[in-house]
This record gives sequence, C-alpha cells and structure tokens, in this order.
Amino acid sequence: MATPQDPQSLAGFYGWTDTLKGVYYGPGSINTALPKLLDTVAIKKALVVTGRSLHDKTDVVKKIENILKEKGAYGATFFEIGQHSPISGIRRAIAIFKQHQCDGIVSVGGGSPIDASKAILYFLRKDTGGPTHPQIAIPTTLSAAEYSIGAGYTDDEGNKVAVSSQDLAPAGIILDAELTLSTPERLWLSSGIRSLDHTVENLYRPLVPVPVKALCYVAMAELFTYLPRSKDNPEAIDVRQKLQIASWMSLWPMKLEKYSALGLSHSLGHKLGARYGIPHGITSCITLAPTVALKARLASKEDKEHLAKALFYLQQPSTGSLEGDVMRLSSLIQSLVNELGLHSKLSEYNVPQEDLPQLAAKALGSQDHPDVPHVVEMLKQL
Repeated sequence: MATPQDPQSLAGFYGWTDTLKGVYYGPGSINTALPKLLDTVAIKKALVVTGRSLHDKTDVVKKIENILKEKGAYGATFFEIGQHSPISGIRRAIAIFKQHQCDGIVSVGGGSPIDASKAILYFLRKDTGGPTHPQIAIPTTLSAAEYSIGAGYTDDEGNKVAVSSQDLAPAGIILDAELTLSTPERLWLSSGIRSLDHTVENLYRPLVPVPVKALCYVAMAELFTYLPRSKDNPEAIDVRQKLQIASWMSLWPMKLEKYSALGLSHSLGHKLGARYGIPHGITSCITLAPTVALKARLASKEDKEHLAKALFYLQQPSTGSLEGDVMRLSSLIQSLVNELGLHSKLSEYNVPQEDLPQLAAKALGSQDHPDVPHVVEMLKQL
C-alpha cells in the first residue's frame, strides 16, 4: 500500500465496466456488428433513440432501422431527444418503449441520445423494479458518452441532473466511421475537444489506474494529429475511424471502487451547458485550456508532473520547468481549438458576469472552497 510519501498513482485498482459485452469498430462494421450484438445482449425488440437532425436529414437512422427489421428486432424510433437531454423527451420515450413492448435500446448519435437512453433505462428500472434493460450505443460524434456509467439530463427547472449506476453503461458499442460523415463539422470537431478534455482531466482525476493514464496520453496525441486532418479532409474515413478510436481511449471503460469526478473543466461544462444552452463540446473549447493554466499554479506536484509529461507524447520540448511545461500544454490546447475554428467566449452565450461566483462555487462543490476566487477570475477572462 502506498504511504503518504509515495506517488498515489503507483497503487490502485482496475475493473472493467460490468455491462459491456463488446466494442466493434471499423468502417462499415454496423452491418455485421449490430446483428451480433443483438444476439449477445438478447434484445428482441429495440427502441431506436436518436435526435431529430440525424433522423430527418441523414439516412443513418434508416440504415439502423433496416438492420433491426431484417433481424426482426425493430420496435419503434424516438427522435425527439434534444441537446442536454431534457426530461420531457425522456418521459415521452419511456411511454413509447412501454407501448411497443421493447426490451432494449439502440441509441444513435452524440452524447445527448446516449445519455438520454441511460436515463430512460434508469427510470424504467425504478418503475418496474426489474433488471435494467440493455443499450447498444452507435455514436456519431466523439463525445465518448458511451463509455461511462453516468447519465446527465436536464430537469424541468433547467438544471443538469446526473444519475449513475454500473447497470447503465451500454452493453455494446459500434464505432463505424462511415456513419459519422453527415455529422456537422462544428459538432464533430468540438466533440473531439470534449474527448481531449477527458484525456487531460483523467491525468489528475483520483483513482484512475496507470494503464488508463497511458491510454490518455496516446489518445491526446492522436486527437492533436487527426482533428486538424479531419477538418482539412472531412471525407477521409480512415482519419474519422482513428478519431473514434482515440475517443474510446480517452474515456476507457473502467469500474472505480468509489465515485471520482473528472475535474474542473468538466464540472464547469456541466454547469454552463444546460443552463446557458452551450453544447458540451463547446464548453470544453472554452474551459479546458484555462483550466490547465490554472493547474500550473494550483495543482499538486504529482498532478503537474502528469500534465507536463504530455509534452513528450505531443513531441514538444520541455520548457525547463514543471509549471512552464503545464503552461505550454495549455497553450497547445488553445492553439488547437483556434486552428479548428472553435474559439468561443462565455459572452457569446449571454452568461452574466454576476453568475460567475455561483458557477465557480457549484463547479468546485462549495462556496467555501479555497479555489473559488481563482476560478471566478479565470471565468472573467473567458
């Protein structure tokens, strides 16, 4: 067991997510992977959960529906999941799930339909008292919601609410880059910065085991390399597939012995997103680089060392000091955001200056947290 003087990252625990039966990946893999996963997780009649744009403006959902129909496993499609997963849509989806006697969900799209599906299954379990029905997630963004056991949704008052359970993690995941071609550029690239946010915050997140941190470094390097290439050549399927795999590595499925939040950038994103209508990926574009800069001043020596090590994986020379290296990482992140055309400010989303102290306190968990003044000052610069 580590002593107080030992680096805490040298002792820990790793467990795989309870529910996950498999991840299939590769261009065109949906055609063979979805039938296999339906058998593996024993879904006989699926509710397809997706968003309106994906349903109305692309043929992606139709492809999924056709595969389900060929398998005799199609129940219905619900496509009224909005940004940040409003509870009203979740309630309507639950009614349709029951009406068509579905026994599982196939979610298609970004973080909102995948998280909404977890919430649907959570409330269904509370209602029936039985086991949690399975979900097969087919992401078309890089948000990585499919790898977590938690779900965020927006309640009737506009607050972001979280539910979490090992049973809620998807039982199957399909990463088919061909299905991402119709994803709007801004959504695709900003959700990639969301994945970058995962890679960075997992470096100082408590209880993350060493091998997962190593995956995060590799994912970080891949995101820095392939996000600009995807912007330059959006039709490149191989680049998109590499980005989907990097997203997977950014939030590698794991079972923690106790709850551990990702970090300040994510916490601020949750508080800003639902209340002010800021997409999750854009919140990361706003908060990640400044959060890393703040870590250069306030983080523990070990956390600074984890962040500074990223320069090696990004093939960047050291500045000669620990704090300087962390600041260099912050600068590189901001440069990437700018290069992708994703630079944003809180003022663009009408976030009032007078809300900043409350936002900082909620993100840190308490008004008495010693870092509240530092975070308020950081937000003022955004």
